[in-house]
Amino acid sequence: MKFKLTILDKFIIKQLFEVFTLGVIVFTSIIFASDTFISLIKQISAYGMPVNIAFMIILLNLPAVIVMTIPMSVLFSTVMTINKMCLQSELTILKACGISIKRISKPVFAFAIVMACLTFFINETIVPITTSQSKTLALYAIVQRNIPEGKRNFLIKELKADDYLKRLFYVEKCEDKQFTNVSILDLSDEKEIQILQAKTGTSVLEGWQFDNASVYTISKSGKSLNTSWIEKSIFDFGSDIQNQLDKKNDGSDYNFMQLIPYINGEKNLEREVLAKYQVRFWEKLALPITTIAFVLLGIPLAITPPRVRHNRGFIFSIAIIFCYYIIRAFSVSLGYNYTIPAVLAANLPNLILGVLGIILYKNKCEHI
Repeated sequence: MKFKLTILDKFIIKQLFEVFTLGVIVFTSIIFASDTFISLIKQISAYGMPVNIAFMIILLNLPAVIVMTIPMSVLFSTVMTINKMCLQSELTILKACGISIKRISKPVFAFAIVMACLTFFINETIVPITTSQSKTLALYAIVQRNIPEGKRNFLIKELKADDYLKRLFYVEKCEDKQFTNVSILDLSDEKEIQILQAKTGTSVLEGWQFDNASVYTISKSGKSLNTSWIEKSIFDFGSDIQNQLDKKNDGSDYNFMQLIPYINGEKNLEREVLAKYQVRFWEKLALPITTIAFVLLGIPLAITPPRVRHNRGFIFSIAIIFCYYIIRAFSVSLGYNYTIPAVLAANLPNLILGVLGIILYKNKCEHI
């Protein structure tokens, strides 16, 4: 049996797609303005990240934001389209012609299923790659920011969080990211002082690398402890932000298959980190299903009573999205603390909104 789109199906899908496109643009802009953009501004000011690299990071973070906005936009387009048809009496005319709510809803559910598949595809193939590249690019920018290209006889200070001196670098010359005659005073250890001297060095992704260096270790009291020779030594300027990124990492740079070992307990991680990975694993399945749950709830709420002559679609959309994220934040926090299983933490918003949507949808179909 072949599935063939009727004129009604094409009309509804066209209306849905137009509003959906607008919704993706609006919701993506809101999320960027309230979260991603502010976070990048802080990185630019705190770590001296170049504006062009910050712009590239914005583009790399775009797929992860779009994945979140697709279910919202499907809900928005569903409620606005059905509500518009209701206000313009198109729904009344279709019902007078013997076309039921269930039949009108078919192209809406078909559209939601396609968008759910698209969400899963982007979240599995594009988001892990772009998220990982975004982190790598941020670290690269931090590592490269201190390179004094073309300068001679200069000093660079690296400070601790409390503004005390951590390391002091002296470089005789820097050309083409190659250092000559380098001396480093390392005060990062509270018990001892290290002095490193190297003829040459270069900039690598991990930081500044010095080759064939002599290292002198001195106690705080001034007593010489030992002298050693190191073939390769790397000073990582991005270690602080790397630690911050690792703490915030919730498995978003892994795809579904890469997270399976964490679910089966094959990877040894801290309890807190493991909980985040397990919740993320189930969220990869829950997020596409959210699109269907939103449609189940959106269709009955979009059908307004005969006396209501104004479009309530936008208000309903915002209210549903707000409730969803309140429930999601609550359930995810419970999952991170092992209060409830990870599978329930990821799917609790869908269960609540889905059950409510089924009840309202059946009620509308039976009484209209």
